Amino acid sequence: MRDAGRSAVIEEAARTVAPLAVATFVVIGTVLSSQRPAVALAGATVAVLVPVVLAVRAVTGWALAAGLLVAAAGVVVVCHDDPANVGWFAICVVASWCALAASTATALTFGGLLMLVFVGQWLVSDESGWGAWIAGTAFTTVACIFARRQRLLLDQLREAQAGLADRARAEERNRIAGEMHDVIGHALTVSLLHVSSARLAMDEDPAEARASLEEAERLARRSLEEVRATVGLMRSGPATVTPLPGAADLEQLVESFRRAGAPVSLRVEGDPAGLPGTAALAVYRIAQEALTNAVRHAPGASAAVELSLTAEGTRLTVDSDGPPGRRTPDGVGLVGMRERAEAVGGRLSAGPHGDGWRVEAVLPA
Repeated sequence: MRDAGRSAVIEEAARTVAPLAVATFVVIGTVLSSQRPAVALAGATVAVLVPVVLAVRAVTGWALAAGLLVAAAGVVVVCHDDPANVGWFAICVVASWCALAASTATALTFGGLLMLVFVGQWLVSDESGWGAWIAGTAFTTVACIFARRQRLLLDQLREAQAGLADRARAEERNRIAGEMHDVIGHALTVSLLHVSSARLAMDEDPAEARASLEEAERLARRSLEEVRATVGLMRSGPATVTPLPGAADLEQLVESFRRAGAPVSLRVEGDPAGLPGTAALAVYRIAQEALTNAVRHAPGASAAVELSLTAEGTRLTVDSDGPPGRRTPDGVGLVGMRERAEAVGGRLSAGPHGDGWRVEAVLPA
């Protein structure tokens, strides 16, 4: 949003209040004026009507300063040569109006011209009372300029805060989408393997078919618990949710693929329990997505998961012996794995390795 848009409220308030204040002080000044009635009335008419026209037409910038200068001339005619006339307050009002509704340069130039008016009156009448009006005009101009700048700064801060809130919500949506992609993708892939095994064994071995269907049901229930746990993180206040998986759960992950008939091996060096929660979740999700892709794109090929935890950092590799299949159009899986690694300060690479495919993630200690 531009400065003009952010200061619309200030300008609207100035256009509403300032003409009324000018009219009030000019009327009082006309009553107290030492000028001839006809001259005072003419000056008062100009001083009152010009601000009304400027307010109705919503004039801003240098055009506003020029119009207010004409109104100030009318005030000078009304209050001429009398520093005790209250009507001079109208000069302070038009100075504040210009400072609130125009640029800083315009306001300073306009305020300087108004102070020159009082300097000229001081030179003509040689009374010390003009110094107070000079000081009052200067103070009003500077104070209103600062008030306008503070209001603009406040609007900018609110806009930035709203932008940060929108960004945080978008990042949270992306994070939840990534969790859902990993959980549901793994559940559907492995469940499909179990359902396929059950269909093939339905006639020859009903007991094996029943076991496959029970395993698919168990996996679906576990995945549903993970989905609930992920959604529970978005809720405020105390809530009972299932803990998210970590590196220590890799054995269960690999076993779920084995029960579905996928030849997957696991080798762990070090203690996964020592990993921080975010790093442990990243390791689990990367391994989960890599194995899901391996089973989906190279069915029947063996896969090997190796996790090494040392003082220098954590290294996770997932090797598939089969060539990778056709990549999905969105490529969400690979992007998600890389984002998870980078979110904890690590890096991830994926590509052909020998006759198969390797996913390697390196996380800092």
